[in-house]
Amino acid sequence: MKKVVSTKKAPGAIGPYSQAICAGPFVFTSGQLGMNAEGVFPATVEEQTKQSLENVKAILEAAGSSMDKVVKTTVFLADMNDFAKMNGVYATYFNGQEPARSAVQVARLPKDGKVEIEVVALAE
Repeated sequence: MKKVVSTKKAPGAIGPYSQAICAGPFVFTSGQLGMNAEGVFPATVEEQTKQSLENVKAILEAAGSSMDKVVKTTVFLADMNDFAKMNGVYATYFNGQEPARSAVQVARLPKDGKVEIEVVALAE
């Protein structure tokens, strides 16, 4: 079965997609930009990384999951030169249980964000 997940504690979708989908034993989040629920971006990649992960956390909690259950992340960066800065913030969210991860530079992110993060987590 497939279930749509939605929360007002994270930005709403800016297109025809869901914040997350629960399917079988997994939660798949859409990419979360580093903006708050009101659509405001902080200035730095560190602040945007933190906000992106807070958005992911809120969506996972709405799905009945948590950051401890994340098994895979994908990080999209507007500039790979920001990798170390992003990584420093990212590391604080997983406390020794780091999920598998891919990190790539992209030509451009929606709304000219600096970072976007999506995750796959266990739903249970």
